[in-house]
Amino acid sequence: MAPADQTRKTASRDSPVASGDSDDIASRLLGWYDVHHRELPWRITPIEHARGVRPDPYRIWLSEVMLQQTTVEAVKAYFRVFVEKWPDVEALAAAPTEDVMKAWAGLGYYSRARNLKACADLVAQRGGRFPDTQTALRELPGIGAYTSAAITAIAFDRPAAVVDGNVERVISRLFSITTPLSEAKPEIRAHVERMVPGTRPGDFAQAMMDLGATVCTPRRPRCMLCPLREDCSAVISGDPEHFPVRLPKADKPLRRGAAFVAVRGDGAILLRKRAEKGLLGGMTEVPTTSWTARIDGGTTEAAAPFSANWRRAGQIAHVFTHFALELEVFHALIKGDAPEGHFWSPAHEISGEALPTVMKKAIETAIPGATKKPSPHSAKRPHD
Repeated sequence: MAPADQTRKTASRDSPVASGDSDDIASRLLGWYDVHHRELPWRITPIEHARGVRPDPYRIWLSEVMLQQTTVEAVKAYFRVFVEKWPDVEALAAAPTEDVMKAWAGLGYYSRARNLKACADLVAQRGGRFPDTQTALRELPGIGAYTSAAITAIAFDRPAAVVDGNVERVISRLFSITTPLSEAKPEIRAHVERMVPGTRPGDFAQAMMDLGATVCTPRRPRCMLCPLREDCSAVISGDPEHFPVRLPKADKPLRRGAAFVAVRGDGAILLRKRAEKGLLGGMTEVPTTSWTARIDGGTTEAAAPFSANWRRAGQIAHVFTHFALELEVFHALIKGDAPEGHFWSPAHEISGEALPTVMKKAIETAIPGATKKPSPHSAKRPHD
C-alpha cells in the first residue's frame, strides 16, 4: 500500500480529473470505447453514431428497465424476444398484460414488468414519443433517477450523470473513495457530473459502463489495459480490489413453505394467478402455502389447499432480494375440474406460462422437464 499522503494526493484536486482536466479523461475513454465497445442488441455503434444514426428511445428504455438488477447476458435473449413481439412502444401498449408477464417470466423483479406495461400504455397515449429530459422521464412509471439519466444520455445524447454498479466501481477506484459505497453514492455522482463531456455524452455513459464490465472488474481488474490507469488512485496505491469499500452484508432471513404440484392424467398442471400487488405480483404459480418475506407458511401435506394423495417430491431453495426461501414440494395426480381460482395448463403450454423461476423449480422437482420448451422434432405426428 502507498503511504496515506500519496493516496490523498492522487485523490485530491491535484488529480487530472478533479483539477479540470476531465476533458482529457473523457477523450481517452471515448477513444478506448471506439475500439473496445461491447456489441449489444439495443445499441448503435460509435461508427453508426458518427454517421448520424441515432438510438431508438424505445429500445434504450426497454433494455435499461430489463438491466435493472439483471446481468447483460441474461437480458440479451429477453430483449430480442420483446422487440420481435413488440417492435415499438405502441405495439407493447396494445399487448395483453398477461402476454407481457409471460414473456418476462424468469427475468425476475416482476414489478418491473408491470411498470413496463404501465409506462408503455402512458407513452402510447401521449403519441408514442418518450420525453427527452430526466425530469419528464421520471414522471413515467418505473423510471427512477438512474434510468432517466441513462435514457437521457444514451437515447437523446444529452449530458447526464449515468451511475450504475460498474460506474460506481470505476469512480471509487479512480479517486480511492474510502467511504462505504452505501454512503458514497452522492460523492460518486458528483465526480461523474464533473466528468460528463458536452459532446458524445451517451457514448461516454456507455464507455464508463463497458470499462467497469470488461476492464475494471470486481475481481482481478485488467489495469494494464485501462485507458485511465495513469490517473487512477487505486492503481497507484496498488490495491484496486479494495474499492469500492462495502459494509458487511447482513444475513438474509430464511422463510419456509410448501408447494403443491397437481397433475391431471393428460399431463396438465394445476396453476393459479397471484395477486397483482406484492411479491411476484400478477405471475402464475402452483398452489403454495402462505409464506411471505416476513412469515413462514405450512411445510407439510396437511397444509395443502385441497385433499389429494400428496407425496413429497423434494425441496427447493430460492433467494429473493431480501430473504431466502425453502419450499417442500409435494406431487399428486388428481382428476376433475380445477378448484375455484385455479386452472389447468396443458403440458405443451407450461413453458409459455408466466411462471417465476421459483415456481419452475418447484414444478421441475415434481416433474423433471415439464417447464422446458418442447423440441420441434419431439412433437408427435397425428395418427393417420
